[in-house]
Amino acid sequence: MSGLTPEQVQRVVELAMDLAREGRTEQLLEFVDHGLPVNTTDEAGNSLLMLAAYHGHAGTVRALLDRDADPDLRNDRDQSPIAGALFKGEEEVVRVLREAGADLDAGTPSARAAATMFGREHLLG
Repeated sequence: MSGLTPEQVQRVVELAMDLAREGRTEQLLEFVDHGLPVNTTDEAGNSLLMLAAYHGHAGTVRALLDRDADPDLRNDRDQSPIAGALFKGEEEVVRVLREAGADLDAGTPSARAAATMFGREHLLG
């Protein structure tokens, strides 16, 4: 994202985060394919993958993983994308992240602990 002012970079990141939250995969991938690092984070350390996972957008999660997003990149609160998906009960997102090798023991709480807390152990089985 060379050639952009810090303000412009911040705005691009904000737009990309909104696209991840909304599951607007095609538009989000345009940002990534044109130079936005796939593991970009917001001011709270949430990655594009984290926001897509938390909001239940399995297709977006899969597309980001296909572009080498880190399935274990935790936010500033030490939360992992898979733990966020478990918290929200997003079964398909959990499955996609498990298939990508997400660490079930990383973060606070870990995915295993989140599954137990919310009675969703079956999503890890």
